[in-house]
Amino acid sequence: MTTNSTHHPTQYWHRLEDGRVQCDLCPRFCQLHEGQRGLCFVRAREQDQIVLTTYGRSSGFCVDPIEKKPLNHFLPGTPVLSFGTAGCNLTCKFCQNWGMSKSREMDILADAASPQSIAREAMSSGCRSVAFTYNDPVIFHEYAIDVAQACHELGVKTVAVTAGYVCAEPRAEFYRHMDAANVDLKAFTEEFYHSLTGSHLQPVLETLEYIKHHTNVWLEITTLLIPGQNDSEAELQALTRWVVEHLGPDVPLHFSAFHPDFKMLEIPRTSASTLSLARSIAMKNGLRYVYTGNVHDEEGGSTYCHACGKKLIGRDWYTLTAWHLTEEGRCRFCQTPCAGVFESHPRAWVPTPLP
Repeated sequence: MTTNSTHHPTQYWHRLEDGRVQCDLCPRFCQLHEGQRGLCFVRAREQDQIVLTTYGRSSGFCVDPIEKKPLNHFLPGTPVLSFGTAGCNLTCKFCQNWGMSKSREMDILADAASPQSIAREAMSSGCRSVAFTYNDPVIFHEYAIDVAQACHELGVKTVAVTAGYVCAEPRAEFYRHMDAANVDLKAFTEEFYHSLTGSHLQPVLETLEYIKHHTNVWLEITTLLIPGQNDSEAELQALTRWVVEHLGPDVPLHFSAFHPDFKMLEIPRTSASTLSLARSIAMKNGLRYVYTGNVHDEEGGSTYCHACGKKLIGRDWYTLTAWHLTEEGRCRFCQTPCAGVFESHPRAWVPTPLP
């Protein structure tokens, strides 16, 4: 994959009366003098405009199982070509991809890739989709959209793995080009978002509602449970009730285990009992598809029919162990539809890193 890296023009910005230029992509609204970069580090002011400095460059590629994103109801059992860039518009103290998202060394972007070459590589690798992941695609908005358009021309789907921290106008443009999204709902308190991510909760909730009610994008949610920070029963009750009331019972919710990383090395790993409690609370509050992640839990990783309780898709880590869906995505036992985007039983494949 080769292309010349360029500083790509962008559209979501405006000039201020004091001479600065404000970036209007995300709710940070960075106000920049000439030569300055935004907090995300990859959007900068050059020649009185905001440019994207990482267009056409990636921090690496890998062929993953789609369940690793995690997406359990979007083409389950199929491979996805994953890639990201560098930088992020959040400052999460617990970031588990901080080597990429917090990078200030542009030479980490060792792989150059045009949108067309990524689409061709996905197709030739047998991938049904391309995922924008590792860092947030919000900050490489223009690049992600161009990749999505190139993928769709070849019949390849696109997936956004994102924190959902984006303004309304660019959000609408971005999701016109996505087929699926997993949004990190990092917690359900403003205090958590403000103190541990340097952002705010409300714009994320607005993104979730927008995707669910104003697009055809398949939506799943992930919450990383951090001991003592966002795992109280009261918060889990509030979060899961909000999802049911505002998004509906069919949106899959993934509770993932935290491991000590970045600036939160003193916090212990999430216990299996906490994950199980969270899953139980969510299901009691009406969510039909609730999963546990970052742990070996076949029950918490498998998909069950919400009507008859039979296992529809068995999973051992990322390996499918059972498949009881019809070609129409219905339970083979009681014919109840399972929410999601499904194909016929996926072929077996072994995930391998992409050279």
